[in-house]
Amino acid sequence: MWRMAEWKMAPRERLALIERCIELGVTSFDHADIYGHYSVEELFGEALALRPAVREQIQLISKCGIQLVSPARPAHTIKQYDTSAAHITASVDNSLKALHTDFLDLLLIHRPDPLMDFDEIAETFEGLRAAGKVKHFGVSNFSRHQFECLHRRIPLVTNQVEFSPLHTAPLYDETFDGLQDLRVAPMIWSPLAGGRLFRDDPATEALRATIARIAAELEQPFGSVVFAWIMQLPSAPIPLTGSGRIEAIEEAVRATRFKLSRSQWFEILVAAQGHEVP
Repeated sequence: MWRMAEWKMAPRERLALIERCIELGVTSFDHADIYGHYSVEELFGEALALRPAVREQIQLISKCGIQLVSPARPAHTIKQYDTSAAHITASVDNSLKALHTDFLDLLLIHRPDPLMDFDEIAETFEGLRAAGKVKHFGVSNFSRHQFECLHRRIPLVTNQVEFSPLHTAPLYDETFDGLQDLRVAPMIWSPLAGGRLFRDDPATEALRATIARIAAELEQPFGSVVFAWIMQLPSAPIPLTGSGRIEAIEEAVRATRFKLSRSQWFEILVAAQGHEVP
């Protein structure tokens, strides 16, 4: 829901999008307190308030831990991270109010904080669970070691990280290996590289041509092939669509219905990296 404020939808249009997603089997909605400079959760909450029963059909995810300089938060004087108990608790309370809900299905720490105290975070998470405010916990953009440090103190259900054919670092920095070892599925942000895979750019021409050829072979949309390529990893990644266009969401869903051959999968990796595997 990161860009929901940019979609310029009326509340009923937002509700219609949510309900169409549910019809497609897409029931998890990913938020962060800072999205839209602290506005997106309220926009989503306005839509939910039109039909409160929809809340029973969906999972609400939010993140906290980043403080932005914003008119919505006049006390913030510098962009910084804050994973203190007080900030996490206040952020959750603000998210619950904005989203018109009594609980979050999943809460993530948005980015690693150099001053984060793993014991304090775990204790805060336990308190939020005991209060019925959050059901499950995870992190975003954490290294394997950072994830495991917190996971030892309280079970985490995901690490949301950037991954796409144009950003393959999690394949090689132990992020995916570590999560597979723990049987924890990563969430993936920017799976289509922020739209760069669709742009006419000489730097990505070979990759785009390879994906397009495989899409033709499989008789599937270009975007669906990228989503399928990601979801084929044994760590079972869950990509985020990031789009307000229902057609784009339908393409993402379509990717759950087919698989690439091993050779097709590696053809995309080789094209992405610009060289064959060692």
